[in-house]
Amino acid sequence: MQMKDVMAVVLGGGVGSRLYPLTRDRTKPAVPFAGKYRLIDIPMSNCFISEIDKIAILTQFNSVSLHRHIHRTYTRDIFTRGWVQILAAEQTYRSGDWYEGTADAIRKQEIEIKSADAKYTVILAGDHLYRMDYQKFVEFHVASEADVTIAVQPVGGEDASGLGILKLDDSGQITRFTEKPQTPEALEGFESGDDPTKPYMASMGIYVFGTDALFDMLDANAGTDFGKHIIPAAIEKQCVMGYVFDGYWEDIGTIRRFYEVNLDMAAPLPKFNLYDPSSPIYTRPRFLAASKIEGGSLSNVLLADGCRVQEATIRNSVIGLRSIIAHGVTIERSVIMGADYYSVTEEGDEYWKAGQTPMGIGQDSVIHGAIIDKNARIGRQVIIRDMPDRDDEEQDNWVAREGIVIVPKNAVIPDGTVI
Repeated sequence: MQMKDVMAVVLGGGVGSRLYPLTRDRTKPAVPFAGKYRLIDIPMSNCFISEIDKIAILTQFNSVSLHRHIHRTYTRDIFTRGWVQILAAEQTYRSGDWYEGTADAIRKQEIEIKSADAKYTVILAGDHLYRMDYQKFVEFHVASEADVTIAVQPVGGEDASGLGILKLDDSGQITRFTEKPQTPEALEGFESGDDPTKPYMASMGIYVFGTDALFDMLDANAGTDFGKHIIPAAIEKQCVMGYVFDGYWEDIGTIRRFYEVNLDMAAPLPKFNLYDPSSPIYTRPRFLAASKIEGGSLSNVLLADGCRVQEATIRNSVIGLRSIIAHGVTIERSVIMGADYYSVTEEGDEYWKAGQTPMGIGQDSVIHGAIIDKNARIGRQVIIRDMPDRDDEEQDNWVAREGIVIVPKNAVIPDGTVI
């Protein structure tokens, strides 16, 4: 398969309300992940490993930081045949509206997508965690002579209620579809796999179309969303195939899943391998110094570059770029995203500036079961503990969601605060 005939379109995400407040100041694909990456780095890395050179990212909501990251990370040189470009929602003579859904976003960028002159278009979500060779995906689509092929994941009945479930016949063609079935009765007849523990096939929200067929479908159906409108209609009239992908895949759509998936990265044997030399995850090189550990105890910690950790106790946690953690701090089961820059006084003191709470985690603070977003300033002797039965609430400088306390980007928690 000649991947020069393939274009990837990465959907840059909408409001991302289920990941609030991490999406308060950024779009979902720009949310930091695993200490040094952003979620957009996952589909982008998959594209490069799959030798897809034509990549467009569709953006709309809170997209400044995403644009900045793409510009700094994925600039191609003049001798590269492909390109990475941002297709932002815009007012034109053809349309003055925002993207109203995944299909509507593609429809409104028809001219740009067709001008790439790619025979096939792969449509990807910008906020999923997985590693896939898209070349095999496209080859399956071509060999099966499908109008559209959907990547599907085997799942059990306990997971089916939050996903779109597809019925595959013996040839792999999709014959039925149901969105987020809530009862066992709604799943009757949808068994497709050989594994009795995972008998159902869930849509991963990843598609490959012939480019001409894609716009024929969009012209014939005014629906705004692929999962709700375009795909169900195509199943009734056209050949829609299911490409079974049984590797690791997570839709990081909620605070709880984001938190759990991040913490798994710090486990001795994480489900997603960041250390695979044949399939690296690319991100922006920051040219930071190595992290310095001045004492204390670290166990099952994913530690990013440029950190300075004094006499602290850290367990089962992710510590992001440029994190500054002072004496006597205890951190457990937490995601500390770090900082975009160092807070340094004229005297070179990274830890304290008279009259201000310094960036990082202050002396003798205790952080259990929390997410601390970038550039947050946690004072001295602050206590933040997880409470599984805690009600959702939003304060000026912290938010509780699904039992987890999130300190938003740039927030300040004064000395002695107890949350």
